[in-house]
Amino acid sequence: MGVCVILILLLEDTDMNDVKLVLFDLDGTLTDPKMGITNSVMYSLEKRGYTVPRREELFFFIGPPLIDSYIKLLGVDEEEARRLVDTYREYFSVTGLFENEPINGVTDLLKTLKEKGVKLALATSKPKIYADQILKRFGLWEYFDLSVGSFLDGRLTDKAEVIAEVLKQFPDIPKSQIAMVGDRCFDMEGAVKNGILPLGVLCGYGDENELKSAGAARIFGTLPELLDFLVSPKI
Repeated sequence: MGVCVILILLLEDTDMNDVKLVLFDLDGTLTDPKMGITNSVMYSLEKRGYTVPRREELFFFIGPPLIDSYIKLLGVDEEEARRLVDTYREYFSVTGLFENEPINGVTDLLKTLKEKGVKLALATSKPKIYADQILKRFGLWEYFDLSVGSFLDGRLTDKAEVIAEVLKQFPDIPKSQIAMVGDRCFDMEGAVKNGILPLGVLCGYGDENELKSAGAARIFGTLPELLDFLVSPKI
């Protein structure tokens, strides 16, 4: 994960004066799963007889659906990619999910937003069964009103679909008062497709160009910078 820089891009036509609901991505936004995900990928490649690249060459696995990443890395068909995902989970479900750490400022961010009365929801392409364990492990579970993730059989991995599922649970909150926070293009694109505000953070695995190209309305270098923006009066 690259060094975070402080950067805020503001669009004049975007109003965040009254946020009622914030959706958060997990990997690269709330926690840094670098070691657990790459160790799991390396385990799966070695066990199934593939050459294991350097760890740095596997960082692109953080964010997208695993099947897509295996196809991109190896050029295999979907059936083989699914077998690799199954092998990946042999390691990840026991060890890899906890080879992880909260990103600086995450607890203060969530705690303060909850104290301000903002609803919080997790919107992740990671299987919900793992995402919930991670939130509980790091003491973040208590801050969330809802957690939505994918299923182990591959359903609900598209981020736009995940976000849409979250929004169904909050029908009384106008989309103009809802934001999605994430570190990758998938988060921004999913927010745009669902008509909510896309907020990018640079403490994960996407860079400024990726986030901006995907439609980010604002980009923050750190979670404390994001918090400062969300809780400060807007002019």
